[in-house]
Parts: sequence; structure tokens; C-alpha cells
Amino acid sequence: MTQQEPIFPYSTQEQAYSKLLQSSQEAWWRRLLNVQAPYGWNLRRLKPGFTLDIGCGLGRYLIHLRGNGVGIDHNLASVQYARAKGLQVFTPEDFHVSPFNVPQRFDSLLLSHVAEHMTREDVIALVIRYRELLKSGGKLIIITPQEAGFKRDATHRQFVDFQKVQELARALHFKVVKEYSFPLPRVFGRFFYFNEFVTVSLKK
Repeated sequence: MTQQEPIFPYSTQEQAYSKLLQSSQEAWWRRLLNVQAPYGWNLRRLKPGFTLDIGCGLGRYLIHLRGNGVGIDHNLASVQYARAKGLQVFTPEDFHVSPFNVPQRFDSLLLSHVAEHMTREDVIALVIRYRELLKSGGKLIIITPQEAGFKRDATHRQFVDFQKVQELARALHFKVVKEYSFPLPRVFGRFFYFNEFVTVSLKK
């Protein structure tokens, strides 16, 4: 599986990238098997509370949150798609003037399959941009793909494993309290596309 060509040869801000995400998400076998159910359960068991999903894409994790959150994405086509699904999703510019842009408004910040698309410095800058919106003791949840998933997307820039997230947390003054591989043990990440690193940190 790891020898397959990357499936997303675009910038994440382009309409073409959003269209490929939509095509993948709406595949008949995904709907039939409800493959996202375990990932939704995994997020909810972290008890994220009211969540700001940064880089929310098509809103998959907002659906898992069952209305208990809002999203931001820089891809206008993805924002429009998510809004059509009834989700509260904003471009960064729209979010800035929204009623949600309030200090300590959120219980958690979620970066799911975002950090690997950016440089370390850009991830830090992104979290700092929204850090004041997180309550004291609030959670920073970072989810990133393991080896097979990382190689599958040509827009990925850095491999973000547990060590990389720990380094990010220290730089951002968060304390890592939980990290694990999901849905399968870490060894499966080399060939199973959908294995993920999950890390939870608390705002100091």
C-alpha cells in the first residue's frame, strides 16, 4: 500500500484539493461501512467540550462532535461544503469578526490532520493565533497520520510523530497528558493508511 502514488497533488487551499476530499469522503464504501464511526468515538471519549476545529476541512470532526464546536478552514470550497451540511464553519477572516472570537470561549483546540501540512514554525504560529480563545487548563488535541498515511498525500510537509508533538507542546507552553496510536497499535502505521498519532496537551 505504501507504494501507491500520492493522491493529493495540490495545495490545500485550492478548490481541486477540496473536490478530491469530497470525492474520497463520499465514496460509497465509506458510507456503507461507516468507517468514520471509530474515529468519532475516539474523539468524543477525549471529552473535548466546546471545540474550535482549526483546519476543519469538510467538517468531518465537527460532525463527530455533534454540534459542540465550530470550525475554521482556509479553503473556501471546503467551508462552503461544510456549511451546506449545516455546520458552523468559517474562513479565518470570517471567524475573526464572528461571535466565537472571544477569549477563553473554547474548551479544546483541535488540529486533526493539519500539522503535517505545515512547517514547525507555522504550526506554532497557528496555535498562538488562537491560544487565547482556549480556557485555562483547556485541551490541545493534535491528530496526525502515521507513515502510510503521511506518504499518501503530496501536500504533507513534515512527519509529525509523538516526539514532534511533544516539542510543539513545550514551545507553546502546553503539557502533554496523553498520547496513543489509533485505531491500531503503532506497528500498523507503516502500512495502514488510517492509523493516527493522537496527543492531548493541557494549556498551562
